[in-house]
Amino acid sequence: MKLRIKGNSLRLRLARSEVTRLLETRRVDYTHRFAEDEEATLTYAIECSTNQHGVAMRYRPREVAVLLPIEAATSWANGEPVGIYADLDVGGSKLEVAVEKDFSCLHGDE
Repeated sequence: MKLRIKGNSLRLRLARSEVTRLLETRRVDYTHRFAEDEEATLTYAIECSTNQHGVAMRYRPREVAVLLPIEAATSWANGEPVGIYADLDVGGSKLEVAVEKDFSCLHGDE
């Protein structure tokens, strides 16, 4: 899964295997370490559940997660749309969120 943060936008791009894993386990995440300190990490994740109504973000120290309704995730994963897009109000400003299929990966790993 690729994470891109630019300005007030956040984009996650999932490979085919990650889309499948999202539907099976309802969560895909990666953690990156930035220094030797065990707290110098960032986890980024995508989750889906039956309790979720609409696209949302969850922020915790050292973790950011995009939350999707299971119905939207299933429809997106099994359909033609490349992405799920939302503009979220985050304390008076707008955060653009995109979750996209990355099926034509240039790196040849999928």
